[in-house]
Amino acid sequence: MSMAGLMWYNRGMQERAARPGVWTGALIGALLTAPLIATLYAGWKLIGLPFVPFDVFDWVARRLPGPVVTLGIATMVKIIGALNLGSTADVAKAAEQLMAVMGLLATGVAGGAAFFAALCARPDAPGRGAGMILGAVIGVPAALISYRFTGTATSGPLAAMLWTLAAFLTWGSAFGRVHERLSPAREIPQPPAGLDIQPVAEASPTLFVEHLDRRRFLIRLGSAAAAITVSGAVVGALSSGNRRSAVVVSDGRWSATHPLPNASAAVRPAPGTRPEFTPHEQHYRIDINLAPRAIREADWRLQVRGLVEQPTDLTLDELRAYPPMHQFVTLSCISNEIGGDLISTTRWTGVSLRRLLPALGLRPEATHLRIRAADGFFEVVALDLIAHDDRVMLTYAWDGLPLRQQHGFPLRIYIPDRYGMKQPKWIASVEAIAQWEPGYWVVRGWDRDAIMRATAVIDTVAVDAATTGPDGRRLVPIGGIAHAGARGISRVEVRVDDGTWRPAQLRDPLAGATWVIWRYDWPFEAGSHTLTVRCYDGTGVMQIVQPAPPHPSGATGLHRRRVRL
Repeated sequence: MSMAGLMWYNRGMQERAARPGVWTGALIGALLTAPLIATLYAGWKLIGLPFVPFDVFDWVARRLPGPVVTLGIATMVKIIGALNLGSTADVAKAAEQLMAVMGLLATGVAGGAAFFAALCARPDAPGRGAGMILGAVIGVPAALISYRFTGTATSGPLAAMLWTLAAFLTWGSAFGRVHERLSPAREIPQPPAGLDIQPVAEASPTLFVEHLDRRRFLIRLGSAAAAITVSGAVVGALSSGNRRSAVVVSDGRWSATHPLPNASAAVRPAPGTRPEFTPHEQHYRIDINLAPRAIREADWRLQVRGLVEQPTDLTLDELRAYPPMHQFVTLSCISNEIGGDLISTTRWTGVSLRRLLPALGLRPEATHLRIRAADGFFEVVALDLIAHDDRVMLTYAWDGLPLRQQHGFPLRIYIPDRYGMKQPKWIASVEAIAQWEPGYWVVRGWDRDAIMRATAVIDTVAVDAATTGPDGRRLVPIGGIAHAGARGISRVEVRVDDGTWRPAQLRDPLAGATWVIWRYDWPFEAGSHTLTVRCYDGTGVMQIVQPAPPHPSGATGLHRRRVRL
């Protein structure tokens, strides 16, 4: 081989070895996407720009088939309960948010790997131009979702779209610049025609210097990415904390200055029973959004449309001007497992929808109201139900305070005896229609009526609070809740092992539509035991004992606890 051929071969091998490939691209994808996510997060929290991971996740979830969504919900609820990870609502929402963020991160890693692989195969392609194409391929669909989908943004659809597109184009351009920095500066020369080349290994100081320089660059890039990521996360978190502290106040709580209506009830809850009244901030939250809708009262109007004499808009102050209705309400999610924590009780305040109907100017052919929320959720309520039950109300306050943002501010609806899936939050419009239509979750395969199932739950076996009965036997308090929607509870019974069903004591409930606290003082017996509870609704009908999952009509079956004393 000639000296020229040998020089050409060694030079080509150096260029080929120095050219970054798939694994380098995946690493760069992670290093560039993490600060992108943090920047999007800071923009969302600071000035209401869209947070793309959440918006894309919500958009995709709403287009998945109903059985897929149902399977995901059921699986998540079971895992949280089985592992005892904490509040089902909080953990589920956090898990969904993590999945959304990791989804964008994975997209960035895959995009980086594909980008570097393509340029490795086509070294003559311009890196920055290819990077812009990568940014556009991912950014344009994300920008369209930000423009058309009512998601996290409060800055307006056009600003949301432009910000999203600019962020991803900048991200893509960064790929091109990084690739150029990591790639050899020289072009690979072509071998002379007919040159016979034999591989010859030879150490190259130039190749060593290039590898060292690349390593230093990657370390600097990683440090910069970490700094931007941490800064964006901290700025977003601080902004979010400031907003919460400015909105959440303790003054004005009804429960802070008023005793509960059953405060003097004779039956005392067994120690360890869940609180009878759920604080405002601890009420469970299940909805179709990764982030709650942020709506300003000054910008909000309740739009009344459809089969009405005259379309109209109502402000929150106009709704508050009606005589307020106050109701203690227990609300449960239809996804709640037997013994689950997706159920809460608090004091609701609003206007009876039956009292409001004359102001809506409904035409005679109207039979239902389609209630639409700002997040795209919707449900249909029969006018006949509203006319015969003045408890159906548009709610604007809980426990004497305006609804919290995550619980539907400024307006939500309450429909007695129905699971939460029938009760939209963040209500934006009321449309009068001439026939029933399936609501959001009904379309996805859940029960049309979603009537609450009668259920009894054991919350506690209070061994440490044992007392001595009149006959000298040790009594262990057992307690929990029973609930049957607006039908009330007439009886609760407890069984130990395969023994006789024994009546429990019932505490006077807060109201007819709330859960009932029950208590049974069990004559203590040492050993392992299985405790079972069942209830009867206000009409005397026993709860369904056959086990069934939450889908499609709510969970059924008896709640049991195994104890060793």
